[in-house]
Amino acid sequence: MTIRGGCLCGGIRYEIDGPLGTSVYCHCSMCRKFHGSAFRARLSVPKTSFKFLKGEELLTKYRSSADTVKSFCKVCGSAMVNQWDPEAESWGLAMGSLDDDPGVRPSMHIFVGSKALWHDITDELPKYKTFPGADE
Repeated sequence: MTIRGGCLCGGIRYEIDGPLGTSVYCHCSMCRKFHGSAFRARLSVPKTSFKFLKGEELLTKYRSSADTVKSFCKVCGSAMVNQWDPEAESWGLAMGSLDDDPGVRPSMHIFVGSKALWHDITDELPKYKTFPGADE
């Protein structure tokens, strides 16, 4: 199944053709500020499954921490992909940029220790203060 997506202005378009990774809701302060929302819905996508169809030159990058680079459209500001280690095999894709249903749903909430005080998590998904396994 091929899944397509892109930015708000349409200048950047991509497709995913291959396996997908884990999807999460991230409540960290950086994701909240970058997305202007209570949380970010993120999908891990292997780089081998992802390709830009057009507009890759419109990506602007911002290093939000020592190990994370966020990319977004320099025309409309739409969040696109995050990259951690340049050698990593996957990207973190902003699910809000998808046109199609990826067939997967977020499986957990991460960084709820820094979630927005004005937002209540009302579903029954597992919740982690930071990363899964780090809370123990």
